[in-house]
Amino acid sequence: MEYVYAAMLLHSAEKKIDDKTVTAVLTAAGVDADKARVKALVASLSDVDIGEAMATAVAAPVAAGAPAAAVGGGDAPAAAEEAPAEEEEEEGGGFGGLGDLFG
Repeated sequence: MEYVYAAMLLHSAEKKIDDKTVTAVLTAAGVDADKARVKALVASLSDVDIGEAMATAVAAPVAAGAPAAAVGGGDAPAAAEEAPAEEEEEEGGGFGGLGDLFG
């Protein structure tokens, strides 16, 4: 993940993203940079508009929330219904604490 962060940092600083600069950022951060991983990252980013990808990634978690619930099938609505009940129990639990466990 730190390899991607290095590329994002370089993009933010408006610096060229190449093997040398990514390695320099990783080294400065105390990461022992793997040359093959750096080379693969730089090659994979050559055709990517990082600014657009970052903007899309910021919006993605909001959009991804709804499909994640649908993937879970019938379990997601049940979990949503249970959550308020748990909160009510916590609020109404009072001051018993561990003493309630022993009757």
